Amino acid sequence: MTDWWASCGYRRLVVGADGRLTVTDDFLRGYLARPELAPIDGSCDAELAIHDALVASPREAISPTAIAAIRDDDARENYRIWLAFRQRLIDAPSLEAAYVRLFQGEGVDVPPMFVHELTRVLLRHILGDRPDPIHARAAEMLFRAQRVAILDDGTLMSADDQTVDRHATTGGFGHVGELLAKNRVPMRTMDVDVLSRDNAEVYWSRDERHDLAVSLNRGQPALDGLCRVIERWVRHFLHVEVRVAPQRAIDDEHWVWHAGLDAEASGILNDLYNRADVESDRLGRLVALFRLDFADPSDMRASVSGRPVWLAMAIDADRRLKLKPQNLLLNLPLARPQ
Repeated sequence: MTDWWASCGYRRLVVGADGRLTVTDDFLRGYLARPELAPIDGSCDAELAIHDALVASPREAISPTAIAAIRDDDARENYRIWLAFRQRLIDAPSLEAAYVRLFQGEGVDVPPMFVHELTRVLLRHILGDRPDPIHARAAEMLFRAQRVAILDDGTLMSADDQTVDRHATTGGFGHVGELLAKNRVPMRTMDVDVLSRDNAEVYWSRDERHDLAVSLNRGQPALDGLCRVIERWVRHFLHVEVRVAPQRAIDDEHWVWHAGLDAEASGILNDLYNRADVESDRLGRLVALFRLDFADPSDMRASVSGRPVWLAMAIDADRRLKLKPQNLLLNLPLARPQ
């Protein structure tokens, strides 16, 4: 198997003795090749000088005066944003620490694109060089929005949102894409664009095309794969062992803790917990419930030790699923701060 998710820049990072990722100059240079920062034919001398200086020395201090001299408004703002983000990366002891610090304080101050890209490279590290391909596809859900629809046979189907928008109406994403784009049931049986255990190895030849749909029904490998990815994500960041399993309902008379995996699910769980009325249409947006248990109850706050943590994910009004894996790092009832 060749390297997977190669464009995320994982090979430009260094793995420390503690298993954490160290930012390198080569990793920072990767950002300078992005279209937002790479020079174009019309780039001014000031922009070219800054880009050349950063390629030579990606940690070079660039003065506000130098940035202000860039003629193009978009290029000037792009450099300001990236330099602030770069400072976050080089100030932190590891990429993991930089990631967590993004969500501490008064709010995230970097574009969502940077958050998603860090999530991707961290998942690439956590899953290792030879993961289960179903797990790798499930992991995409943590940094790429999904479009979700229900087929006429009850199958809950999820596909990459950007890919659906780009290819569905032109036939480039097959019948699943048509369904998800137009929210209607396809007339014919779905084809190979649906990833399953039988054709899982095809993922490695399409790992960055994001054109494989999966079923999110209970008992299907993608939902199980998402559970395994969540377990490894929590273990890597929080140093605790947890078990995650899909559930049909929250059947718990002593419900004490929950965490939404996205904004929609967080709101619904909060209302259910507080016994507020939740309209049926809104409740129907829940696409999965999970039970998370700590392997060692002493890792939990004493007041809730031994009790399950309920997780959920939900689609928005446009049937999009936008998971926020940082919620698992910030909202679990840990006995000790991380």
